[in-house]
Amino acid sequence: MSTADQTDKAAPIRVTVVNRRGETVETIQVDPADFGGTINKQLLHDCVLMYQANQRAGTHSTLRRGEVAGSTKKLFRQKGTGNARAGTRRTNKRRGGGTAKGPKPRDYSYRLPKKALQSATRMAVLSKFADNEVTVVDDLTPTATKTKEMAGILKALKLEGISCLIGTQGLQPAVYKSARNIRGVGVLPAAEFNAYEVLRRKQLVLTRAALDTLRKPAAKA
Repeated sequence: MSTADQTDKAAPIRVTVVNRRGETVETIQVDPADFGGTINKQLLHDCVLMYQANQRAGTHSTLRRGEVAGSTKKLFRQKGTGNARAGTRRTNKRRGGGTAKGPKPRDYSYRLPKKALQSATRMAVLSKFADNEVTVVDDLTPTATKTKEMAGILKALKLEGISCLIGTQGLQPAVYKSARNIRGVGVLPAAEFNAYEVLRRKQLVLTRAALDTLRKPAAKA
């Protein structure tokens, strides 16, 4: 992310609204204050780490000294043989022995405060606007639930082959079904955005209604 740590609250961001064919419909202004006004990189980093940690299965497991097969008898006496002292065949010093302090199944998940996550989501969206990585479309609903049609819309928007997150207002099954098989494209209702999903893809595609939805929480604060 190439944005500065802080975004000037007094400088509105001009955004072009296009139609499904990529033609300019209007130009609107986005007030950074609607998304918190500032970008805290450390908070975004912490949130991304949390979401990635919560995705870890934690099923890794190694056999330790007491779990591997083999006799527990000492191989030879401690002194008098001229060899280095040796314990059992299960020791981690020998081939086939147990692992010393190896990983065991564990839960990696943890949770940051709810308000911090909400702030991070707004910051992630603001960072996309600041980096000119947002495309606002007046309407994305396809005439038919066809992947080919949605691929054509993305091509007209010059987003072909670019990973992007499509934000909609509420659940829109037609948009989801049309885009789910396109590589690198995800679809989420704007109300379900989180910092990780917004930042992990290069471009953010919002319908005009989804943009209005994202502005509402900040307006109530």
